[in-house]
Amino acid sequence: MQDRPTIDTAIPKRRYQVGDYAATLLGDIQCRDERRFLHILAFVPMGQREPTLYICAEQPTADVGGQYQLRVINEVMNEHIDTSERWGDMETFAEEAVKLGGRLLGLQQEEIVRLM
Repeated sequence: MQDRPTIDTAIPKRRYQVGDYAATLLGDIQCRDERRFLHILAFVPMGQREPTLYICAEQPTADVGGQYQLRVINEVMNEHIDTSERWGDMETFAEEAVKLGGRLLGLQQEEIVRLM
């Protein structure tokens, strides 16, 4: 995946099970690229090591006026899909990102189980 976040360090804050995917919410993120992430929810298919989907809350920049950008990154897209202050709140981000990821992966009927 070409546009995946280049994470040097991050702290797992939560883990979820969504169908055949494990999802990990990362915080305290340090990246090598120019993007700055506050939160990342990474979806990994069971039995694999690399995420196939990232839902990200990017830190505010001057051009968005202090608002966080919600971004979806996978094999076929790297799309900014929303801008809001609410993506800065970990609870709000986690709740919405796990649902969004489930929809994007076709897992709407699967139960979301919080593991950690």
